[in-house]
Amino acid sequence: MRDPYSVLGVSQNASDDEVKKAYRELARKYHPDNYQNNPLADLAEEKMKEINEAYDTITKQRAGGYTGSSSGSYGGYQRSGYASGNPAYVRIRNLINAGDLNQAEQMLYEVGQKDGEWYFLSGSIAYRKGWMDEAMQNYTRAVQMDPNNMEYRQALAVMQRGSMGGYRPAGYTAGLDTMDCCTTMLCLNCLCGGGHC
Repeated sequence: MRDPYSVLGVSQNASDDEVKKAYRELARKYHPDNYQNNPLADLAEEKMKEINEAYDTITKQRAGGYTGSSSGSYGGYQRSGYASGNPAYVRIRNLINAGDLNQAEQMLYEVGQKDGEWYFLSGSIAYRKGWMDEAMQNYTRAVQMDPNNMEYRQALAVMQRGSMGGYRPAGYTAGLDTMDCCTTMLCLNCLCGGGHC
């Protein structure tokens, strides 16, 4: 099989969400239901198999913590926490990505040792909850503990760029963010058919 990232049309540095979005778009485009009674049905079915295989390969590699390059990172994620053999971090990342922040936080506090990955994941949970001060502190601690980890450094850099304009305080309520407001309005517009609710 050719490079799974090429199949999905994304770079190896693409986030999990970008990979998932690319997969969904291609799956919609080449789904066999779209090609019933069509001379291109066999070709679409082959393409769909290739897309599924590529997506499965990427998700398994990322969940397993494999590295795709000599730099030690895969898809933008540094796997230092996985290299320690702690499968709890994999489950916690999956919970964070699924939006189950309370369960992720509970599992994180059950982890015995607080290493760089622990602080990074704690920062990620805080960021998702809108607790920007806490996220900044945890990302800073993660970078201090593992300064060569690019994922931690990138997260901290994003927080620092945001703080130049004044990042949101600890009391920030998720959902009141300007981007969330725009996203909500866009969704409402789509649901209401351009304002004809």
